Amino acid sequence: MTGQQIADAKAIAASKSHSEAERRRRERINNHLTKLRSLLPNTTKTDKASLLAEVIEHVKELKSQTSIIAEKVPVPSEIDELTIDNTSDDEGRIVIRASLCCEDRSDLLQDLIKTLKRLRLRTLKAEITTLGRRVRNVLFVTGEDHHSISIHDNQQMVNHWRNVIEEALKTIVEKTNNGDDYSFASIKRQKNK
Repeated sequence: MTGQQIADAKAIAASKSHSEAERRRRERINNHLTKLRSLLPNTTKTDKASLLAEVIEHVKELKSQTSIIAEKVPVPSEIDELTIDNTSDDEGRIVIRASLCCEDRSDLLQDLIKTLKRLRLRTLKAEITTLGRRVRNVLFVTGEDHHSISIHDNQQMVNHWRNVIEEALKTIVEKTNNGDDYSFASIKRQKNK
């Protein structure tokens, strides 16, 4: 074999190898496109560009739906947090909304109940969501009938009660499973509504 023949043979082999690699790449892409078609409704005869555009729109719609659901259902976050804000009910009583997120533990609800009783607060509504070992409790509380806070009370009194509730709940959030360590990462406070 001459040098030219060897070079030609190498070029042919490289071309075949490249063609084979390109064929496998196209096959993989087509398999992925087929999977995408099967995931979306009414896409069996869609060209590649239209399919990708439809997938992008579908993903945007799913993200939007996820955001709406996340707003309605408070999912526990990975960091410990406590948020306190207030509003008033139809009777003019101040209602405190406390949202606390922390590590789930067996005595958490018991601690919450004890704290609310000690502060003479009545729970109007409670939402509890768990995810893994994390829990988010959203509590809507007001004072017991003879200890209720009214919108007619001065703002200083309302702020005092918010601070008292915040400090009491902060100790619950900071308490870890063994009860000795503290793991509070952040406290978020929202302005009065």
